Amino acid sequence: MSSAQITVPLDIPDVRVLQTQITEQGAFIITVESTLSSARCRCCGREIRKFHGLDHWIIVQHLPILGRPVYLRYRPKRYRCETCKGKPTTTQPLKWHESNSPQTPHYDTHLLLQLVNTTIEDVSVKERLPYDVVLGVIERRIAEQVDWTQYTELGILGLDEIALKKGHRDFVVIVTARLPNGRLAILGVLPDREKTTVRKFLQSIPVSLAATIHTACTDMYEGYIQAVREVLRHVRIVIDRFHIAQKYRGAADTVRKQELQRLKHELPKADYQQLKGTLWAFRKNQVDLTPTEQERLARLFVYSPELAAAHLLREELTLIFEQAISQLQAQEQIRAWQERVRHSGLSCFDDFLNTLDRWWNEITNYFVNRDSSGFVEGLNNKLKVLKRRCYGLLNVEHLFQRIFLDLEGYRLFARDTTKYAGFHGNSQ
Repeated sequence: MSSAQITVPLDIPDVRVLQTQITEQGAFIITVESTLSSARCRCCGREIRKFHGLDHWIIVQHLPILGRPVYLRYRPKRYRCETCKGKPTTTQPLKWHESNSPQTPHYDTHLLLQLVNTTIEDVSVKERLPYDVVLGVIERRIAEQVDWTQYTELGILGLDEIALKKGHRDFVVIVTARLPNGRLAILGVLPDREKTTVRKFLQSIPVSLAATIHTACTDMYEGYIQAVREVLRHVRIVIDRFHIAQKYRGAADTVRKQELQRLKHELPKADYQQLKGTLWAFRKNQVDLTPTEQERLARLFVYSPELAAAHLLREELTLIFEQAISQLQAQEQIRAWQERVRHSGLSCFDDFLNTLDRWWNEITNYFVNRDSSGFVEGLNNKLKVLKRRCYGLLNVEHLFQRIFLDLEGYRLFARDTTKYAGFHGNSQ
């Protein structure tokens, strides 16, 4: 009794299937030939039809069928130019195979999709391919730097740094954009955060694209801010509100540590034990506290009016940033808050008051459109996972490729592979 059979399209153009074989290992080897009858002369560029002969057999890997490896076997056609001196021959190029590549572009796309949010090693094991073959797909198909022609409008620019090695200060700068449609785009990975390096990159943005950037979100690192000011003079600079919050909340937390140290020495042990569990209650926003946490904080504040004042001022500033108010209204309220701090007698906010004065416009620019570096911080969390997953990526070009693949891979490659749906043959 013959086994059941199906016909599956190869989904590659201009070929005829000559033979299909199954190896002892269960792989499909499909012999094909080109149905095209011409080529372009490599010397003069004219279309040539004088058939010269066939090259040696070439075997390339294609998309799997029913979980089995598929290989296409063919002999490239060669054509002779009767016009050029010496009558040179030209090998016929094929849309479905790039010269010297061990795979078809379809299979490359399949591998790139498998690489999203995983490692080269994992994909090489799953696909039973050498590590260098999978790496080669990334090198061929993913650019090492941004292709500006892929963008028509950038919107919001993000600048932040990450350390390539934990505990080291070998920072690289991640430049991103939040596009008008909300999509996050990786624009660059810079080898250091020197102002000259950042400035040079910003200058590389095409003039027409630079004109579409309306906001740059960053932390308080002066190199970023000065580079943006010098190159993108029309751009509104916003110092991220969460970096600001880190500053003033850290100032209040310093008082908490000092006061708890004092109370530990001054209070009876039993009374001090009742103050345990106030760390996270103190650090949470007032509106997020449970009744139990509110009770613990109230008990703590009885022993430390200074800490109660610091906590109240911290919460007041947080509420200002939470309001949907204009920049002018915010400036008025923050100035009033600064006066309350100065009259409180607290010194813990002194450094933060200087920070507010130094970066006044950049901080209050947040209230224009309420833009922040939230999209940058979200990417940073993804990068931490990427570094751990790939055991550290120290090459900035490779890091750019992997970030790009993780951000854009599903959008670019999953769409292309839906038409295959797991079946990729034209065999009979």
